[in-house]
Amino acid sequence: MTIGVWVLGDQLWHEQSALLGCVQQHQQTPVILIESLAHAGQLPYHLQKLVLVWSAMRHFADQLRSHGWPVTYTQALDFNTPLLEWIERYQITELRVMTPTDRPMQKLIQKLNLQIQVTFTPSNRFIWSDEEFRQWAAGRKRLIMEDFYRQGRQRFNILMEGNQPVGGQWNFDKQNRKPPKGKLTFPAALWFKPDSITQDVINFVKQSEAFQNSHNYWHLEPFLWGVTRQQALQVLKFFVETRLSTFGPYQDAMVTKEQTMWHAMLSPYLNLGLLHPLEVVQAVEQAYSDNSNNSQLNSIEGFIRQVLGWREYMHGVYVYLDNEYPSSNWFNHTHPLPAFYWTGDTQMNCLHQILTQVKQIGYAHHIQRLMVLNNFALIAGISPQELEDWFHAAFIDGYDWVMQTNVLGMGQFADGGMIASKPYAASANYINNMSDYCKNCAYNHRERSTDNACPFNFFYWDFLARHYDKLKNQPRMTQILRNLERISPLELQKIRSLASNWHTIQVATCQS
Repeated sequence: MTIGVWVLGDQLWHEQSALLGCVQQHQQTPVILIESLAHAGQLPYHLQKLVLVWSAMRHFADQLRSHGWPVTYTQALDFNTPLLEWIERYQITELRVMTPTDRPMQKLIQKLNLQIQVTFTPSNRFIWSDEEFRQWAAGRKRLIMEDFYRQGRQRFNILMEGNQPVGGQWNFDKQNRKPPKGKLTFPAALWFKPDSITQDVINFVKQSEAFQNSHNYWHLEPFLWGVTRQQALQVLKFFVETRLSTFGPYQDAMVTKEQTMWHAMLSPYLNLGLLHPLEVVQAVEQAYSDNSNNSQLNSIEGFIRQVLGWREYMHGVYVYLDNEYPSSNWFNHTHPLPAFYWTGDTQMNCLHQILTQVKQIGYAHHIQRLMVLNNFALIAGISPQELEDWFHAAFIDGYDWVMQTNVLGMGQFADGGMIASKPYAASANYINNMSDYCKNCAYNHRERSTDNACPFNFFYWDFLARHYDKLKNQPRMTQILRNLERISPLELQKIRSLASNWHTIQVATCQS
């Protein structure tokens, strides 16, 4: 009996369960990694994501070889052909794969006609296992992230003093919402020059006809992301030493041409398996232990909340929910995604700035994603499925498990409140408060019913009016709807006309 291990492109960790189960016989255990051109062409993925994944896979294959694993690395149109050749060459009788995080990938593997035993080993890529989250979620009427986060803190003894949270409270969010006012000095990001392996991937993507359409949307170079575990660890260390102390207060702030602010830039590495979330959480917690005072506690807790809280929670919800979740559309929004999401060509400066940044590096931080990109699509009535596909394609850290819950649940409230307690809809007032984008915009962020009104404003009030009957049953929307009721019928008619005309112009622009 010969066991072989297939390592997927987001499982690049020596201790992942499929490899770990064979480590004692690793020199006699064939391993395969496959670059599938067809799989990479399912969506117009950001070119830098293709480079990141394939370069990281190639580096990981070399690392496995250096540890004595017999590794086959291949590029092919599909997965099936190279797998069958590899199975025959090594006379493999059992294929082991760590359970894929994304459901579509697991279904794809199950449909392959390999005619040998295929064993899915339990995923150990997250802090909570799939089964542990299911047990936590079972019987709950609502899956409240705060409950999950507090139990995670207690269970893994993170920022705890006995059974109480360090600092006497679980949440320091009130200290972490500072707008970017005054003179701020922004830290540099830690980037890396491509080595020969990465440059080979860049050259292939640049020349491949399969990705020529994507060249119309995304910038391939300069490519500056890390591609190895060593580089990912450097980024983690860099964040803890140079950015963590100021991360908290300004984590929601947005500033023109500032692409990374104080953010950690760790999500691509976590989502590839180059870092494990528990080691990231523990490294940040250690910064609290090493600090003689608690001046950084709001930043440390805020970051840990994102990883031990939101990231683990979003993955758990993805695992727990049924196969119908991807088609959720509670508001029945059907407008097509505006073309400027792909091009960045819009007079709305906030969207132009963020979309240009995404074109350049495939990244935007969580508030840019939630309160600008998601928010606009929500209030404008864009199809949540079209938006989710765009997020999945556009972001360097985008995967099915990431985008379904974050876009459909948090961003679009398409599940009717299974995850979020209210829709994350906001007018231009929020963007003006938390950024400097409105200063150089063609639209007036204070107007809602004039020809020069910011689309975020007339769409916001139109959204509330369109869905009044549904929203009135949401407890956290009561005060907001009272504000809607104060708008005169004449002004509301102007607002709704502006929203309707905007969509008409968008359709005409696309047709031309």
